[in-house]
Amino acid sequence: MAQQPLHFTLDRTSPVPLYFQLSQQLEAAIEQGVLAPGSLLGNEIELAGRLGLSRPTVRQAIQSLVDKGLLVRRRGVGTQVVHSQVRRPLELSSLYDDLEAAGQRPATRVLHHGTEPATAQVAAALGVPEGTEVRYVERLRLAHGEPVAHLRNHLPAGLLDAGADALAETGLYRLMRSAGITLHSARQTIGARAATAEEARLLGEPEGAPLLTMERTTFDDTGRAVEFGSHLYRASRYSFDFQLLARP
Repeated sequence: MAQQPLHFTLDRTSPVPLYFQLSQQLEAAIEQGVLAPGSLLGNEIELAGRLGLSRPTVRQAIQSLVDKGLLVRRRGVGTQVVHSQVRRPLELSSLYDDLEAAGQRPATRVLHHGTEPATAQVAAALGVPEGTEVRYVERLRLAHGEPVAHLRNHLPAGLLDAGADALAETGLYRLMRSAGITLHSARQTIGARAATAEEARLLGEPEGAPLLTMERTTFDDTGRAVEFGSHLYRASRYSFDFQLLARP
C-alpha cells in the first residue's frame, strides 16, 4: 500500500511537547480513517525534514503509537498502520452499533447460544431464582476482521427469539429493539485483569495481556431486567470514553 500524504500543524510556542502533538495528530488521523489499516507512513528522516523536527522527536511520536498497538515497524516495508482503537462512549448502546458508526466493519462469530441454569450471579442480576433456565449467548466481536471483544450475555427465557444467524448478522440490542423491547437504563461496572490462556487465544493476545472487563445489567421501561452481560475487551484495541461534569 502506498504512503499516505499527511498534513500536520505543530505549535512550537505550546508547552505541549512536539512529539506529543505529532503523536496526537497521527492518532487522530488513524481514528478518523484518514490513515486506514495497512497505510504506510513516510520514513522518519523524510517526515522529520518535512515538519522541521528532529529525528528523535519523530521517532518518539511514532514509538508512542507503536506502544499503543496502532502502528508497527516492518523490516523492508516501513512503519505501517495496524488498526485504530475502538473508543466507546459510556451510554446505553451496543458494541456492534458503535463499531458500525465508527466505520470499523463489525462482524460476529457466535460461539454458543442456548439455555442454561442461572448461576447465583446471573439470577441476582436478572431477578430470578437461582437455577432458573435462562438464555445464554456467547459471541466473539470483530472489527476489520480482528477480535475486539468476547461477549457473554444472559437473558430471561422466552424474551427474545433469535437464532445464530440473526445474532451473527447484527447486535443484540438491535434485535431486542426490533422485538419491541424498550431499553431504558443500565447498571454497569468496568474493571481490568490479565487474560487467561483461553481468553488470550480467543482474542489474539498473549496470555496475561491486560483486558478490560465490563458487567452490565440492562432494564426496560418497566424496570424489568432484560439482559446481563459479562464482557472482555482487548485493552490494546478498546477504551471507554467518559464525560465528567462538575457538581453544581
